[in-house]
Amino acid sequence: MVNVAELNTEAVKTWCPGCGNFGILMAVKQAITKLNLDPSNVAMVSGIGCHGKIVDYVRVNGFHGIHGRVLPIATGIKLANHKLTIIGHGGDGDEYAIGFGHFSHAIRRNIDITLVVHNNMVYGLTTGQTAPTSQKGFVTKSTPFGSIELPINPLTIAIASGATFVARGYAGNLKHLVEILVKAIKHKGFSLVDVLQPCVVFNRVNTYDFYNKRVYKLEDDPSYNPHDKIMAFERALEWGDKIPIGVFYEEERPTFEEQLPQLEKEPLVQQSLDNIDISKLLEEFK
Repeated sequence: MVNVAELNTEAVKTWCPGCGNFGILMAVKQAITKLNLDPSNVAMVSGIGCHGKIVDYVRVNGFHGIHGRVLPIATGIKLANHKLTIIGHGGDGDEYAIGFGHFSHAIRRNIDITLVVHNNMVYGLTTGQTAPTSQKGFVTKSTPFGSIELPINPLTIAIASGATFVARGYAGNLKHLVEILVKAIKHKGFSLVDVLQPCVVFNRVNTYDFYNKRVYKLEDDPSYNPHDKIMAFERALEWGDKIPIGVFYEEERPTFEEQLPQLEKEPLVQQSLDNIDISKLLEEFK
């Protein structure tokens, strides 16, 4: 069984002191150990943004991709070897802006990967511009008079797209975030974990203090049913004096790879290519 220390790497962490990414990093490592996963059978994919370095900080298979392409890369890895546990990491700009075209389609396919979005509501890597999840009125270098746009709500979009696991965590509550990640990784199908991750340098609105006063756990409400899609949608719309965290919605549905007969026998990477003849295909496209 691997422990957290064994998942550490020699890479120097370059995040700002106090960055919410540290909480996510520790939560991911603790989730891997709690699930007793073999690091050689885990693959993490990241995109462009402050979050992107996370693949350097965990001793598992890692792929640092280009901006907004976490989900296509993760999908390709999963289909090549569906026995792997795939954990994708994206920022709110990475996933909900340039990568947004992949978001709903990966969800509706229900491919068995976990997507962790480091949602700090600002473009931190490029020193502070408005992001898709920035709140209306948010003042940045790109919106000096305040953003006039409404923020994207990734949870409602995920639910409406047919997601089978939708959750929100908070980087300031490590124990609870670990519990969510364990459930997300164990879930068979596409899992979204949107993590409220304070940026201590460029977002002076959505701070630890801001969240500590507002977040509450859905599981503490005995009336809440995570299998009720309408209830999940309504709670996903809640934002203001109270901000819910936890598992919003969960259901069981066949995964994309389970429905591919080509994968029934064994992973593609283990299948022999000796008896495959593509001469007719080559002839057709001469």
